[in-house]
Amino acid sequence: MMKINRRKLLSLLGISPVILAGSPADAQSPKTPQKKSSGEGKLVGVNPRGTPPAIRLIPMAPRLDTLEGKTVYLVDTGFNGSEALLKQIELWFNRNMPGVTVVFRRKAGPYPQDDPQLWAEIKAKGHAAIMALGH
Repeated sequence: MMKINRRKLLSLLGISPVILAGSPADAQSPKTPQKKSSGEGKLVGVNPRGTPPAIRLIPMAPRLDTLEGKTVYLVDTGFNGSEALLKQIELWFNRNMPGVTVVFRRKAGPYPQDDPQLWAEIKAKGHAAIMALGH
């Protein structure tokens, strides 16, 4: 007869071997044979991911009727090639929509890092923003 390593089997199934221990009180007490009782035992499962925080929904900004006379910020997040793309967009605006003021800015830090100063500037002086996020 082949002996099965329960820890290895549970690990392969993606289940934590901790559930073998039962409650912390059971894990610390000496193991003694217990009588089997029908329906009295309790199994508690714990989600290893925990409880995620609530998601705060932020509505989209209202749409503009026109860009004429407005300021559009072009925000480079540092992704490869994004600066070249935004510079081409800036050239397009200058050729095709000269009434639009285009402001190019490089966001501080990597993409997921917040840049409160830039966001405050865009909110105070800009009407729209185009961010180059990559593919």
